[in-house]
Amino acid sequence: MIEQLRKIFSSLIVYHDAGEDKKEQYQWFLTPENDVIGIDKQELTTKESQILSSFLVRYSISLPEMTAEEEAWHAHIHNGNTTDTASVAYRFIHFSFQRSQMNPSSFKEALNEFFAKQVPVLWENDHEGIIIEENQDEPISYKAIIDVFMSDLSVNIRFFVGPFIYSLGEAAKSYQMLLTGSYIARKYSEKPVITYIEAVPYILVDQSHSECQAELVRSVLADTSDDSDLLNTVETFIDCNLNVSVTAKELYLHRNSLQYRLDKFMDKTGIDIRDFHQAAAVSLALLATK
Repeated sequence: MIEQLRKIFSSLIVYHDAGEDKKEQYQWFLTPENDVIGIDKQELTTKESQILSSFLVRYSISLPEMTAEEEAWHAHIHNGNTTDTASVAYRFIHFSFQRSQMNPSSFKEALNEFFAKQVPVLWENDHEGIIIEENQDEPISYKAIIDVFMSDLSVNIRFFVGPFIYSLGEAAKSYQMLLTGSYIARKYSEKPVITYIEAVPYILVDQSHSECQAELVRSVLADTSDDSDLLNTVETFIDCNLNVSVTAKELYLHRNSLQYRLDKFMDKTGIDIRDFHQAAAVSLALLATK
């Protein structure tokens, strides 16, 4: 739908692509796919706006006013012209939750309960954004934050945790890399908390061309590529760190039944799935099938 509308309205943008200084000049709409799109008000006639409102929802975005610290971070990230060293290491954490579950102000207020001081939050839209966390003596458990939000507020949140950074000059590049990594990771994994390091295989596979992915599947998975049950077993075995006992428990299988499936995979592919390096190749091939 977005591309079709863009053929009619050349100014159409998605919310997170709009600069902070330009957001007021757009009329915003919510699509059936839950994308927030904007069209320059000068390009829209009253009649066109009424027509769009018949199949899109007019959308008003209300975000908390930025603090002085958030404005400074926003300048570092979007100007990208500083070479200063950060006073302490910092990292970006991308978060997302369902639009209907919580408003931005309530989320920010609840989030600050987990930190020793108010943390900067830069919003991409009204249900996702970036937390800027400074390195602390007591590490933050984002899994614990998810558990509390779910149990106390019935809000389902997902986090993508970036690596620590030591230079403000890297903020702009790291910010964009984190957003890209988060969107890619969500295509391959449903884990509520994913780190950038965990997402590296997803990023490598996603950014390789389709011919490379097809060759990876063909050469590694061979005759097993159409056996979804067998591949699910192998994938679970890899996810369980090549531990037979944990995998059997996860799949509700007897150890002997699991071993039979693993042997079957090894016989068909010639790959010893128990070997870390060979298992890594299989893991990449499995990602390429998704």
